[in-house]
Amino acid sequence: MDDIFSGIAQAFQLILSGDPALYEIIWLTLRVTAIALLIAIALGVPCGAALGLYRVRTRGLITVLLYTGMGLPPVVVGLFVYLILSRSGPLGPLDWLFTPNAMIVAQVIIAFPLTAGLTMTAVQGVDPALRLQARSLGATTAQEIWTVLTEARIGVVAAMVAAFGGVISEVGAVMLVGGNIEGKTRVLTTAIVLNTRTGDFELAMALGIILLAIAFVINGAMLLLQRNALE
Repeated sequence: MDDIFSGIAQAFQLILSGDPALYEIIWLTLRVTAIALLIAIALGVPCGAALGLYRVRTRGLITVLLYTGMGLPPVVVGLFVYLILSRSGPLGPLDWLFTPNAMIVAQVIIAFPLTAGLTMTAVQGVDPALRLQARSLGATTAQEIWTVLTEARIGVVAAMVAAFGGVISEVGAVMLVGGNIEGKTRVLTTAIVLNTRTGDFELAMALGIILLAIAFVINGAMLLLQRNALE
């Protein structure tokens, strides 16, 4: 219990101290998470909407793959990305291994199934009569899709929240492909693991509290977005 209170006190001290190393870690965490989330949303929402709206022969297989991806262990994703980006891998010439770019790739792979799968479920829950009504009013295909997505907006926002939670809390995959290099690829989750291993539990707790605070603020903003969507 003392470690918890000490961690809370140290978290405030770290934030107020203006420690450049801490803010560098926080900034990298936010940058990697934001870029990965935006890419996953840009790819996952249209894919999920298409799967929810249109029937194709392979939709069942794709759905199974998406659901499998939603439960895929992140360390497996990290291993896959590591092999792909290693010098002997097909994308080795990019020289992305142990860089933020590799961490973004791993987080996109983790977030995409969540975004696409939950969007697909939300779209499938929309009354089919809405599409018929949109068509009868002369809506184009793009307008029809937008109408359905607007109706399913609560589920789409929930998909974004789930994807955000999946990437900001990730440690195994980003440590494998990022290497937890100080000043280069160290983010909050990997810094917590490092300080826990070295026995600096107060600092690890402080970093954990900062991570929770960031997640709380961003999830709160998404909740407001969800409430506004209801109005």
